[in-house]
Amino acid sequence: MSIGSVLDLLRPDFPDITISKIRFLESEGLIRPERTPSGYRRFSVADYERLRFVLTAQRDQYLPLKVIKEQLEAIDSGAATLGVREARARAHHRGAAESGQRSGSAGAGTENSAAPAAPRRLGVVPGEITPEELRVEVGVRLTRGDVLAKAEIDDRFLDDLLRAGLIVPGAGGFFESDAVTLARAATAMAEFGLEARHLRAFKLAADREAALVAQIAAPIAKSRDADARARAEETVRELAALSLNLHAALVKAAVRTALGG
Repeated sequence: MSIGSVLDLLRPDFPDITISKIRFLESEGLIRPERTPSGYRRFSVADYERLRFVLTAQRDQYLPLKVIKEQLEAIDSGAATLGVREARARAHHRGAAESGQRSGSAGAGTENSAAPAAPRRLGVVPGEITPEELRVEVGVRLTRGDVLAKAEIDDRFLDDLLRAGLIVPGAGGFFESDAVTLARAATAMAEFGLEARHLRAFKLAADREAALVAQIAAPIAKSRDADARARAEETVRELAALSLNLHAALVKAAVRTALGG
């Protein structure tokens, strides 16, 4: 995800968040997003959750950054987990609010039912995809070990992804940077009980969409213009971004219908 996408995800819960603050937290060592060869920040799901933890601890527990950093170091060392600590912070905030409500209603002689629990926060859904975010990072070659380390997965899980055709190595057995993104997404979906073989449907749908985009861009690439290839690549990026946004909107509408909304 780009820093703008992360900002869009955080603003509903943290209205005061800005790009400058995200960069400041990075400079303080609280988050460590990857950098592309051209220097752009790329945030993973783990980076986003880490950032949420920092902002939640600041807002709900008024903790200084030094203390938050110590907690993150404990998480990194395995002494604690991000989810547990954030849950505690939210529980602390919710408990204080409920205590205040009980105090305000004491002696009123009416029965007040407890406020319904907030729905479980679902997985990260990026904002609108732009053509620029689909620009291919040329020259990035990752070994199998690189993918395992960056995606934080084991050999068996990577083998499952390879067998399902979700990740395909290139010439010489090297992988592109997208392999890490795919592996991380598959790992997150596995937490919901979806195995690599279940994700084949996504791969087949992506292949069909890619074929359609290629049909439109192919005539442009074959023209005799000096910049024909560049224009074809730009067309592919723009159409791919539009198809992703369309796909997301269609899935959102279908889910709403399935849930009776």
